[in-house]
Amino acid sequence: MTLLKSYFSFNRKLIIIAALLLPISPAIADGLIENINGITLDQEGEVIRFNALLIDANGKVSKLITKKSQIPSQLDYKYDGKGQILLPGLIDAHGHVSSLGFQALTLDLSHTNSLEEAKAAIKDYAEEFSGRRWIIGRGWNQEKWGLGRFPNASDLEDISDRPIWLERVDGHAGWANNIAMKIADIPDDIESPSGGRIEKIDGKPSGIFVDTAAQLIQRHVPKPSAKDYDLALSKAQEILLSQGITAMADMGTTLNEWQSYRRAGDLGRLNIRIFSYAGGIENMTIIAGPAPTPWLYNDRLKMLGVKLYLDGALGSRGAWLKEDYHDASGQRGLPILTFAELRNKMVRAAMDGFQTAAHAIGDAANAEAISSIEDISDIFDGDRRWRIEHAQVVDPKDLPRLANHGIISSMQPVHQTSDRLMAEARLGPNRLTGAYAWQSILKAGGRLALGSDTPVESSNPFTGLAVSITREDNEGQPFGGWIASEKLTREQALAGFTTGAAYASFAEKHVGSLTPGHYADFILVNVDPLLSSTRDLRATIVNETWVAGKPVFVRDQ
Repeated sequence: MTLLKSYFSFNRKLIIIAALLLPISPAIADGLIENINGITLDQEGEVIRFNALLIDANGKVSKLITKKSQIPSQLDYKYDGKGQILLPGLIDAHGHVSSLGFQALTLDLSHTNSLEEAKAAIKDYAEEFSGRRWIIGRGWNQEKWGLGRFPNASDLEDISDRPIWLERVDGHAGWANNIAMKIADIPDDIESPSGGRIEKIDGKPSGIFVDTAAQLIQRHVPKPSAKDYDLALSKAQEILLSQGITAMADMGTTLNEWQSYRRAGDLGRLNIRIFSYAGGIENMTIIAGPAPTPWLYNDRLKMLGVKLYLDGALGSRGAWLKEDYHDASGQRGLPILTFAELRNKMVRAAMDGFQTAAHAIGDAANAEAISSIEDISDIFDGDRRWRIEHAQVVDPKDLPRLANHGIISSMQPVHQTSDRLMAEARLGPNRLTGAYAWQSILKAGGRLALGSDTPVESSNPFTGLAVSITREDNEGQPFGGWIASEKLTREQALAGFTTGAAYASFAEKHVGSLTPGHYADFILVNVDPLLSSTRDLRATIVNETWVAGKPVFVRDQ
């Protein structure tokens, strides 16, 4: 008991600094977290409530306690939970760890509500960081601005004499000024590349580059240094742990990002768990080689799969649809991979034991992803857990197919509230059945894993939980929920961010539940997500986050 009392005798601010910056030491043996209102789900989704949690020397749960008589007489320490709600550490099934950190460290336009606000923010940033060669950032959203068009290079005139490159909120389009296009040597008569689109005005590039076309500018942007990647990871961990996220499936890991994760692990500074999915086959083979990596750093890091892109996003009209966009006749989006390319890449990954995670947003892309899985599933033995990332718009006739071959629909609830009005415009009123169809997927026998797609959306999982059960935005709109039949129950939503997300990354034996044998990854919060109002749920405060039986974040009181 003396050791733990000594540990917590520090000022709480010092605890936060120590948790984020100092090497991780072994968990203290045979500890008890008592005076709590504990909640977890078992693997069948049943709710278990408990009053104390017994942790073993390996930082794993050894027992859930409901009666004082169950408490062992010999303990190394006890910790008073002060009557707080204790939940499993939440798992984000689809995010971008380094990108979250970089967004927090660069120009963030996600909070701007108009083009004028965005221009003012860009100008302020340019003046504050006058020594930077390029002005780079992300987060703009012309739909949120109510602009009725894409922004263009002329909108950036007179802001700066430096090149400007700004990624759209979904990462599927970029906005360049004329200086950036000149550096990239973009001619007036340039044609759109395969899998991409260059928006034009009067036959000339407008400054908007969609999907693969963005690389025409992106390859000229200065590359972050190793120190930049390490700083971004540190910032991302700070954000995620403060929100109660103890693990994230990192979708699209690059070599530079992987090296940053390894450096943090080597130094004992990797406090979250990262389930890594390489950004394409090349990164998969360079990083992991002939097979998925083992679990590293006490099960904190593993590259287990690869992310493949089938299409773009609805906002940039890059999502691949079966029929024309309702608001853009003649456009159906952009298939990034051909029929043969997708299957070849999936087979290439699966033959070496890698899990595949296919980005598919439009109904044509989702149908193609499902068909590809159906075509190749019988070739491979074992538990493959094919993943489809986003699965935002699915033809109703294809929904039952998501239950076949163990397909996991990895979805992000907050996309539904952010995209609602835009989705109605893009799809029209008669094609919304099957859009963000969480409950329909479950009823058809499919599996759900829930996440945020941060930094496209806020990484705050409690917003995601609230949206899952209401299908309403922060202002409670639309009242009663958008396509209310697709709401999830509270238990289903919690499962999506815990047991379901763990299962989706082959981590269900390690995390996701606080049943015995799982790591003691948990959070102490002020709200019971199964009983509270959704307003309180959105405002949940995470007071402490523990990983493997040790605190890694404690909020300054």
